[in-house]
Amino acid sequence: MTADTYRPRRSVLYVPGTNERANACAAAASGRYGGREVTIRVNGSGTAWHDDDLAAACAAGPDGIVVPKVDSADEVRELVAAMERHGAPERTRLWAMVETPRAVLAVGEIASAAPRLAVLVMGTNDLVKELGARHVPGREPLLTSLSLALLAARRAGIAILDGVYNDVHDLEGFEAQCRQGRDLGFDGTTLIHPGQVDPCNAVFAPSAQEVEDARELVAAWEASSGAGVVTHHGRMVEGLHVETARKVLATDEAIRGRG
Repeated sequence: MTADTYRPRRSVLYVPGTNERANACAAAASGRYGGREVTIRVNGSGTAWHDDDLAAACAAGPDGIVVPKVDSADEVRELVAAMERHGAPERTRLWAMVETPRAVLAVGEIASAAPRLAVLVMGTNDLVKELGARHVPGREPLLTSLSLALLAARRAGIAILDGVYNDVHDLEGFEAQCRQGRDLGFDGTTLIHPGQVDPCNAVFAPSAQEVEDARELVAAWEASSGAGVVTHHGRMVEGLHVETARKVLATDEAIRGRG
């Protein structure tokens, strides 16, 4: 993994299209977002607006097309086929939202259904509603669903984003949820307010100390000529630790390169 091949997705901000399909498409095609990914969220499969939304999004050629309530591997394959029919550029990837019990129970098949699927996005508000659960600190009612989706994403080798935090005035609670998501293994978090971007980015970026530790660990490993197991600062280091350290370095390089 290198900064050239790895794209960090620490924060993904939802921005309304002001009720006009053309606004979102124009924004995606404008090129004014620099190295940031721009995606278009369309209405879900089976709705009256989905086909027209998808056709317009494919024509705009964003980095990704986000589809809500994707419940099966078959739906993923149908969406990919539709994207190809509508002439979506090869770089336009599918992002699938996981937000129903059916999707959670099928998430392993969903995550590996098609190479064009790049990201799973947790729709935690809808999932809480569907489960009949409650929003509580620590998100205990959601931990099983979050973990199953994480397992599926990691097995498939794709990214996964945590769900939104609803109280835009509760910065402490938001940062706590970001830290929880990071510690669980999420690549980043979806956001509903610009004020959440910087705190989220800070949580999902490696600290200066983590970067330095990773650099030293990789150097020690390489100096050992791949001996299989080395000791670094009194701790045993194996290949798996080196792989984690290299991801930290790639993340840091990619963040500094893209901002």
